[in-house]
Amino acid sequence: MRRWVGWSAKGLVWLAVMSRTDADAASDRGVDLALVQQALRQGRKTPFLLLDLERVRAQARRFKAAIPRLEPHYAVKANPHPAVLAVLIEEGVGFEIASVAELDLLLGLGVAPEGVFYSNPIKSRESLQYAARAGVQWYVLDSLDELRKIVAVVPKAKLYLRIETPNTGAEWPLTGKFGATPDECRDIVEEAARLHADLAGVTFHVGSQCRNLENWAIGIANAKRIFGMMDEARFVPRLLDLGGGYPVHHLKPVPEIEAIGESVTAALAGLPEDLRVIAEPGRFLVSDAGVLVSRVVGTAMRRGRRWVYLDAGVFHGLMETVEGFRYALHTERSGRGVPSTLAGPTCDSLDVMMQEAMLPEDLQEGDYVFIASAGAYSTAYATRFNGFPMPEVVLAAR
Repeated sequence: MRRWVGWSAKGLVWLAVMSRTDADAASDRGVDLALVQQALRQGRKTPFLLLDLERVRAQARRFKAAIPRLEPHYAVKANPHPAVLAVLIEEGVGFEIASVAELDLLLGLGVAPEGVFYSNPIKSRESLQYAARAGVQWYVLDSLDELRKIVAVVPKAKLYLRIETPNTGAEWPLTGKFGATPDECRDIVEEAARLHADLAGVTFHVGSQCRNLENWAIGIANAKRIFGMMDEARFVPRLLDLGGGYPVHHLKPVPEIEAIGESVTAALAGLPEDLRVIAEPGRFLVSDAGVLVSRVVGTAMRRGRRWVYLDAGVFHGLMETVEGFRYALHTERSGRGVPSTLAGPTCDSLDVMMQEAMLPEDLQEGDYVFIASAGAYSTAYATRFNGFPMPEVVLAAR
């Protein structure tokens, strides 16, 4: 199915989609194509990621309005561009980090370290020492070994325990690598009491790009059970961190943030009013603010199937496609959509982004392909593999 969405410098632009509902979602939430056209008229060379900071601002406000009890703490790894961080600071959003390099970015922008949450469950001793010297107070853990390490390096650390929770319906399940089981949680709570550690809270992650509304309610119910363990050990829970996973629209239906807010609010019922509740949105705040602008460098027919090669690929901003993630694609051609294999410019066979992408049959070398809602986990993943350039980040002019 095709849906006309506007004019470009060359002609009509269309969106290759699977259904009307998905087309509407992608079109409504994508970056204004007029901003893309303006950047192209300025002679920008592809590939580049166009970021609309006003979209970032709007998403921060929408998140806060949808779930008033939650304090959003942006997952810096989603897109660490300083301009993004500056807008979120203006909007009163907090921050969550996975490394001391991310911490340095925040400190350079004047963010108070005591409000930063170090949410990587496994941290080196050197990183812990650096963060502690900088003034970071909150540290996550999900194992006995990490508990002992943190207490040895940062005795006064405020600790929060990452627990295992179902990731059913998430685009990228995160269970397995991190998250303590109930039995492991009991051992950790008991050891924290023995060490006189400040075990202050619980966190979980429902899975990246989570499309299952129930996951948050299940995670909160699991956290309440761990709070019971903490009460038995004479800890006073002060923090519940609902993690990330808040989805954005691409080609699959997802729950709106307002619906997630209703579910979360209901699940939080019964918890003390003075319990601090935070979340770690990343994708939700920045994805819709970005469009990856690329060009076709070549086409080929292979075993009866059309291949389209872009100047941006898996190694240059589209790493998430390796796990089957599909973006909405805009082009400037009006030809009939035909199944195509979309690949990147490198010599690596891994550099194939999408199979069965419906692209115009008249798409050719030199044409633009606009990859919608690519503001998160794109340039943050990018490399210079094979000598190809990483996409430049361009701020949209309004």
